[in-house]
This record gives sequence, structure tokens and C-alpha cells, in this order.
Amino acid sequence: MQTKVRKLATMAMLVAISIVLVYLIHFPIFPGAAFLEYDPADIPILIGAFAYGPVAGVLLTVVTAVIQGFTVSASSGVYGILMHIISTTVLVLVASGIYRLRHTKSGAILGLICGTIAMGLAMMVANHFITPYFMGAPVEVVDAMLLPVILPFNLLKAGINSLVTFLVYKTVSRHLIHGEGWGHHTHGQKAQTEQ
Repeated sequence: MQTKVRKLATMAMLVAISIVLVYLIHFPIFPGAAFLEYDPADIPILIGAFAYGPVAGVLLTVVTAVIQGFTVSASSGVYGILMHIISTTVLVLVASGIYRLRHTKSGAILGLICGTIAMGLAMMVANHFITPYFMGAPVEVVDAMLLPVILPFNLLKAGINSLVTFLVYKTVSRHLIHGEGWGHHTHGQKAQTEQ
């Protein structure tokens, strides 16, 4: 019971961190497409997915996207929520799924690379079908942006967030997930046995 409560509390904290990161850090990467903004929201979600598995990653994604869509990113509305859910779900499912099967440093790298590529490809499909409906733009206009703008943007965004996740995961996992260094020696021992 205590483990479940702690897991829920940690996941809630990861959602809160994700939303705060979006609020503090968001900027366009391509001058010609200012509506495509980079944000680091996926980093806490990836950390949660690596720690608790793909299903937890999807749950974190949906909760974060909905809360973010009604608060810090309210201007993007349902469209923003939907696209966030699609892009991050693909990223975390692929990345954490591979990491769960291959629980090593190389497995994490492979998972993050495959997740990044999968997200880039998935968002080309999503933008082709969804963006014209919500934005009122002709399909031809959206399709013309897929290769030169939308694919590079999503690969860059997912690549940056994946790289940061890889660099910080062990440290964050040790303290946030396992509770090491919080004055609970037994938790620290447990974390060492689990790694």
C-alpha cells in the first residue's frame, strides 16, 4: 500500500514538473513555423515511463496533456491536447517498451532513438489528417510542410528531450523514484538492489 501511494505521489510530482517546465520553457525552433514550439515537458514523462513502464508513461502523458491544455497551453485547445497525447504516447511507448525488454544503458539509448524516430513519423501522419481539420488549412499546405518543417521539428524536439532524459535519468531515478538520499537508509539499500 505504501509503495502504491508513493508511486502515485511520484507520478503526480512528475506531472507537476512537466507542466512547470512548459510554463517556463517554450520557444519556436523554426522562424517560419512559430506555432511549433519546443518544450521539455516530455522529459519527466519519459523518466516516469522508464521507471514505471509504458502504461504509466501513457497515463502520465494523458494527464499532463489535459492539465496543460486547460492551463499553460490553453490557447491550443483540444487540438493541442490531442497532438500532445499522440506525439508523447508514441515516444514513451516505443522508448520505455524497448527499455523494459532490454534494461541496460544500450537498451535505453536504442529505445530513445527508436522513440524519437517513431514520434517524427507518427506526427507526419497525425498532421496530415488532424491539422487541416482543426486549423482549417488545406491538406496540400500542411503536406508541403511535413518534410521540411514538421518532421525535423519533431525529431529535434524528441531528440533533445531524449538526450536530456538519458543524461539525468539515473540521478533522478535514484532520488525521486527510489528515495535515496532522503534520509531513509533502507530505501537507499533497496534502490541499490533494484539497479
